[in-house]
Amino acid sequence: MARVEEEYMDVLQNIEFGIVSIYRERAEMSDYDVMRTLEALIDSYTAEKIGRPPRDLRLSDLEHHLMDAVRGMCEWRLGRGALPGGPASSGNAAPEPNTVDEIILCLKRVLKSVRRWNKEGGRQGYLNFVIQYVR
Repeated sequence: MARVEEEYMDVLQNIEFGIVSIYRERAEMSDYDVMRTLEALIDSYTAEKIGRPPRDLRLSDLEHHLMDAVRGMCEWRLGRGALPGGPASSGNAAPEPNTVDEIILCLKRVLKSVRRWNKEGGRQGYLNFVIQYVR
């Protein structure tokens, strides 16, 4: 069985691009903001899957902004929206849509990475690690 990183590298990169794009705008962002946002998105997509309303996790303004960016990428990968920040009618074909289960799996994998790098590097350990690889 392929590892998540191998099978869904493009989806993981899209999610991380959404995170880094907000970090570049808001240097005060912390790994904690990223963790809370990813947890909220995982809950939201899980709730959608099982037909319950998502929990109200009372996100900060920054976390809402981050959530919009990452959700935009997820929705695009689900085939439900245009590429965030891309032209309205791009000549590029959209990728094969992913399932909600695949998006949840990818969000969980990024969350695992955030926790790891935060433990190793402190308040912005993950953000400072990932920004090196996302253009």
